[in-house]
Amino acid sequence: MKLALLGDVHGNFRALKVVLSRARLLNVNALLITGDLVGYYDAPSIVMEMLNAWECYIVRGNHEDMLKIARTDGEFLTNVDAKYGRGLRSALEQLSDNQLDMLCNLPHPLEVHMSNCKILLCHGSPWDNNHYIYPDSSLEVFDRCAQQQYDLVVLGHTHYSMRQKIGNTLVVNPGSVGQPRNRKPGAQWALYDTESKVLEFFNESYECSELVEECRVNSPQLPYLAEILTRT
Repeated sequence: MKLALLGDVHGNFRALKVVLSRARLLNVNALLITGDLVGYYDAPSIVMEMLNAWECYIVRGNHEDMLKIARTDGEFLTNVDAKYGRGLRSALEQLSDNQLDMLCNLPHPLEVHMSNCKILLCHGSPWDNNHYIYPDSSLEVFDRCAQQQYDLVVLGHTHYSMRQKIGNTLVVNPGSVGQPRNRKPGAQWALYDTESKVLEFFNESYECSELVEECRVNSPQLPYLAEILTRT
């Protein structure tokens, strides 16, 4: 079985579109998504619609946690706007109550069994969805990820792709679809074959000039939102 590992889409439908197009060409069977479908960018409704056609396994990211608070706390939402842009406000404006409920109540972590492969899907870490595990994190952190002896532990949150083998456990961050931070512009994801145990990383090129301009217009106080998309 071929699994697409992806996460940190952050409302960037243009990036998600090219990832899903490549996934179809590679005959991917299901998507494992590390959370943060919302936040930063302004098209969460299109992102949700795109995912409807796929078998998806999704965990709750820290931006889904913030979304839950923002639904009932206007002051919190205003502070999020100032720090992260209009992404969560766009989700509240565009998504139905059912969609918002689904996002806010996603599990974390999530155990998935496919083709005799035992997988743990997370956002930050297995024990905390807001814990950052970077490629240069200590071996003690990776050992903790592998303690339950899964075949595959999939992480997100940092927006940095990585792989680390601990015993029989492969710890993977596929990178960010919507906002990579490793100075490699594109839409980043990974492909895992449960039969061969082969992992491949991908970085899809896409045209982001319209999104860059939208960021400059909608969030001029946050130049980072536009600059990160093309930073090398």
